Amino acid sequence: MHYTLQVFETADGFDARTDPARPASYWQGTMAYLQALKEAGIFVSGAGLQPPSAATTLRRNQGQLVVQDGPIAETREMLGGFFVINVPDLDVAMQWAARFPDRPGVVVEVRPNLAHD
Repeated sequence: MHYTLQVFETADGFDARTDPARPASYWQGTMAYLQALKEAGIFVSGAGLQPPSAATTLRRNQGQLVVQDGPIAETREMLGGFFVINVPDLDVAMQWAARFPDRPGVVVEVRPNLAHD
């Protein structure tokens, strides 16, 4: 079954990606995690996302399309990326989510994907 591990992080986490003093330590753990998923044969897909300030949000209001620069909502933790994995059950997905690098403010949400034929 496919599960999506959504990685939420704080503004400081997004800043660490491009701060000349911190990107190596930031990316080292994430790339090691990705390598472990691949070596286990469970990696399906994934992507890191640009900061929420790069988002464009679309919604409908009384049938009219409304376009907004920025994320849906301002929150402390913002979606930073995701991994789709193929594992037998939620317990195994949770074990892999728990292995994500420990960084301040990081939250990993595990969600089963909808089955499709």
